[in-house]
Amino acid sequence: MTTDARSDARIEAEVTLPAGGRSPGWGALAIVMVGTFITVLDYFITNVAVPTIQVDLRANHAQSQLVIIGYGVAFTAAMITGGRLGDLYGRRRMFSLGMLGFTIASGLCAVAQSPEALIAFRVLQGAAAALMVPQVLGIIGVVYTGAARARAFVVYGLVIGLAGVFGQVIGGVLISVDVAGLDWRTIFLINLPVGVVALALTPRLIPESRGEEGGRLDLVGAVLSTAALVAIVYSLVQGQEEGWPLWSWLLLAASVPLGALFVAQQRSRTRRDLSPLINMGLFRSRSFSVGLVGMLTYFLAMGSFFFLLALYLQQGRGLSPAEAGLVFLTLGAGYFGSSLLSTKLAARLGPGLYAAGPLTLAVGYVLSGLTASWIGTDGHILWIVPPLIIAGIGMGMTTGPLTGAVLAGADPQYAAAASGVTNTVQEGAVAIGVALVGAVFFPALDAGAPADYPHAFDMGLIPLVAFCLAASVIVRFMQPRAKQ
Repeated sequence: MTTDARSDARIEAEVTLPAGGRSPGWGALAIVMVGTFITVLDYFITNVAVPTIQVDLRANHAQSQLVIIGYGVAFTAAMITGGRLGDLYGRRRMFSLGMLGFTIASGLCAVAQSPEALIAFRVLQGAAAALMVPQVLGIIGVVYTGAARARAFVVYGLVIGLAGVFGQVIGGVLISVDVAGLDWRTIFLINLPVGVVALALTPRLIPESRGEEGGRLDLVGAVLSTAALVAIVYSLVQGQEEGWPLWSWLLLAASVPLGALFVAQQRSRTRRDLSPLINMGLFRSRSFSVGLVGMLTYFLAMGSFFFLLALYLQQGRGLSPAEAGLVFLTLGAGYFGSSLLSTKLAARLGPGLYAAGPLTLAVGYVLSGLTASWIGTDGHILWIVPPLIIAGIGMGMTTGPLTGAVLAGADPQYAAAASGVTNTVQEGAVAIGVALVGAVFFPALDAGAPADYPHAFDMGLIPLVAFCLAASVIVRFMQPRAKQ
């Protein structure tokens, strides 16, 4: 029996069919994609609502930023633990618990009466998302095989991009329409019916699965990993917001020994076969370990562009949230089109697709910057549409296919743990990318007049182009070179 056949047999053995005993169809993918969409959507949709939240709840600037940062930090920091819980106690079970928690937390966010309460509920919402999202890639990895799995990962990448794009659109529309005078609260209320329907369908459509090894949750590892990730993400994001005070540097420095201690503790538990939070055997695979580094650099460039473009369109060009959302749709059009074609592109280009995608994205960024400088503050904004379509094409070529290739290199029995690490890298890179771009963009504004925004936009794109080029080089080393 081949290695692939043994892996498929092991996957089949660990999957329990949903109610009715039918083999899982595309309904399972639809449900987990709903979970992916709403969690990524809530990462971006709140950016549009911050001004009205600030007025309605009398929140100061720091509090309004914590509404966004609290969700992002909790989401990023808890995903490794969330993935491990799926391996131990069942991915469908943890997905359902995460969806339930996310739905409840969304309702609490919608009725919050103070900025402090909203921040606390957003942290709870992020923690619930961290329990749910790692199960998505784990479920895809064990439910689908072969060509079906490749298509599922393409859909996953498509959903991530569309959620980022439509976060701007949906948020702008909901706030503009102001349903029943609820204003910003509608951006959280829309999660309630979605969550209820998903919870009802999950046991019918998604089979249960878990890792082979069993064991108990590594609580010490969970605390160390969470502390290290909080130290990194919070210090970078909030430190940039507050002008890099001393505490931000101290907290960032503390992440180094925390991370080193976590790795040493995980290696020790792996050697003693004590059910670590992350089995270090995951990183023996070249495609997984090198792919993670490539994914990190790619998402540093991809997710932070949404942030940069929103600032340029709304504050630099004076577009309303809804108008800016329409411009974002052109980015989404390129993303959607190339995502649909990525399977055919992969068949033709093979692993070269993972390198071609970031290069295409870099071209789109360079052209976007040149166009922004050319049109200045008076030229028609539609001139920027073609570069955005090119950027979207690059994103669609990379996100789903690269994610699938990275996870394909992980041992199937650690599917949820591997997806927890992968999701942590993705979301952490977005948060860190925003902080790094902000550190370049805001100082370049000088007086903050609209005329300064094209230059600041150009400056912010420089590190993003560098990350794209680095990602294109790194992913070339995912596969070992053929022996001569």
